[in-house]
This record gives sequence, structure tokens and C-alpha cells, in this order.
Amino acid sequence: MFTATDFIPKKYTSTIENGNFEWSAPSNIALVKYWGKKDNQIPANPSVSFTLNNCKTITKLGFEKRDISPEVSGPLNVTSFSFDLLFEGKPKEDFKPKIQKFLERIEVYLPFLKNYHFTIDTQNTFPHSSGIASSASGMAALAMNFMSLERALNPEMTNEYFYRKASFLARLGSGSACRSVKGNVVVWGNQANIGGSSDLFGVEFPHTIHANFKNYQDTILLVDKGEKQVSSTVGHDLMHNHPYAERRFAQAHENLDKLTAIFESGNLDEFIKVVESEALTLHAMMMTSMPYFILMKPNTLQIINAIWKFRNETQIPVCFTLDAGANVHVLYPENVSDKVLQFIQDELVVFCQNGQYICDQIGEGAIAL
Repeated sequence: MFTATDFIPKKYTSTIENGNFEWSAPSNIALVKYWGKKDNQIPANPSVSFTLNNCKTITKLGFEKRDISPEVSGPLNVTSFSFDLLFEGKPKEDFKPKIQKFLERIEVYLPFLKNYHFTIDTQNTFPHSSGIASSASGMAALAMNFMSLERALNPEMTNEYFYRKASFLARLGSGSACRSVKGNVVVWGNQANIGGSSDLFGVEFPHTIHANFKNYQDTILLVDKGEKQVSSTVGHDLMHNHPYAERRFAQAHENLDKLTAIFESGNLDEFIKVVESEALTLHAMMMTSMPYFILMKPNTLQIINAIWKFRNETQIPVCFTLDAGANVHVLYPENVSDKVLQFIQDELVVFCQNGQYICDQIGEGAIAL
């Protein structure tokens, strides 16, 4: 059983003065939702997600050893982190506090961080403020880069440890980021029938996945591209003392068990029931918290009703899921893509802000560039 202390390095066997790494990491969409957390980004319930392919963050990390005079402070007594942050090539000061907080959280696991000056240059393949969670892809990409530097300092590191620790670190930046590191279906959180599952990091779903779910499609309808109405941190905190929280956490375990069987059998009707119920439950928890929020927009409901009507009339296995916002993820098997995309263009685009939507599908996780 892994504990956080397993990720504290003993010593490094190599040195490196400067260089750079570059990784892309994708966003992901949860099927069983994580909502509610304990201290240190530990989830209150397990979750499982599809890793996306096209919606990703590309981050380049430049690093150089800091010139610290021993008589001033000594190389190990540096008190501050040193980094520049660029977003799409331009300085982005308002992102810096989040990176600063991330570095503070992970320093015990990466004790070299204060010895270097970093230049973090990041960009997304999807429009900024498109309502797609970029914290998951962004923190995962940054974690991969930091792990590449640690592997340069410790070349004996195994691949398994590299990816597991990257997921562990990403989680400390943004919980769902731990599901954006490796694998096309990822489980995060302790679950009895998922071997190796952990609250500390995401693991690749270890059981059989039916051919029905290979190359599964996700078309993201951008209903509202504005700033998030409720930050994730505030939203998760609403689960403390929530009247329905304990039953919700139990339901997540039950639904993950159901999905494990569904992934093996390929039963799309049952898949739709679990996934849509999970999406609506997430929003129900926010509507019944104190303070309470309605994050759907009228057009979100129009899209949901249109999907139900279309599925009922055509028997095409298309369904929706939602994150903590108004945008709709339309999920469907690859073999019905033509019909579903036609339906989206004919009936759903009208409900999207400026007619915008993004076509995506299941991907593999982070990639070194």
C-alpha cells in the first residue's frame, strides 16, 4: 500500500545545470464524478474518467541552476521559488499564485525545486475560458515536466514510479489532474474491486474494456464560455455537512462497480443510465447545498431534452454528461459518429454560444514532445 512518504526521494545520483522538457497532457471527463474532498486533495469518493485526446495543455519547462552564493544563504537555504510564467508566449501574472501554491505543496516530494529558476511556457489547444477544465491538463503537464527533471537527477527511476509519482504530484495541483497522466480510462480513489486503486494517484482501469468503448467520442457543446460561477474549491467544500453527502459518496462506489461490469459487457443502455444519472446527481448536490447554485443554463436543459428525444426516436446510443458548469459533453460510440454529428449540427448547435463546439474522443494520456 503506497503512502505519500514513498514519494519523498532519498538522494539524487546525478546533477544537471540547465535544459528544458516539453509535455502535452489532456483534459479528461469524469463518468463517475469526484465531488467533495478531504485534506491534501484526498477525494471523498472514487471516480473514473475518459481521457480526452484533442483538448490538451502543452507546457515547456526551461530550467537553470540558480547562482546562489554560499556565504549569503547556502544552496539549501534558499527561501523562495523562482519562476516565470508564460501563457501562449506572454507573461501571465494572474496564474502565478496557483503555481506558487502548487510548488509549496510539492516541495517536500521534489526537494530540488528551489535550486533552479524555471520558465514555464504553457498553452491550450482549446479556447481559453471555453468552460473546459484546463486545471487538470495544465497541472498534469507541469507535473510531467517536473518528473522529467527528477528523472534526470535520478536516472535509475522506473517508468512505473515515474508515472505514479507524476499522477500523485498532479493531484496536489488539481484533484482531477491525476486522471490526465496515463491511460484512456482512469480510476482515482480507493475502490475494493479495482486492484491498485488509490486516493493518492490515478491508475489505468485494470479490467477488460469492450470494443464498444474503443475510440468513444466526446463532442463538447460550449453553452457558456464565461468564468466559472463557482470555483472547484468552493464547490468541493459545499459537501462538508451536506445533508445528502454520505449517501452520494456511497452511490459513487456503487456506480463505479456498475461501470466495471458495463465496460466488460459493452452494454451501452446501462452505460447511459449510469453516466447521465451521475451528471445530474453532481448538479443536484450543488442545488441542495448551502449556499446553493444552479450551474446549468436554459440551453443546457434544451440540449439534454433534445438528446433524450433523439435517442428515444432513433435508438442511437448517444448520451450526455456535465462537469460543474453549463457545457454539455455528448458521448457516443465511434460507429454512430456520422448520425450524431448531423444531429448536433441540425439541432444542438443553435444552443451553443456563437455556435461553438469541440469534437474530441478517448486519448492515451500525457505525451513527451
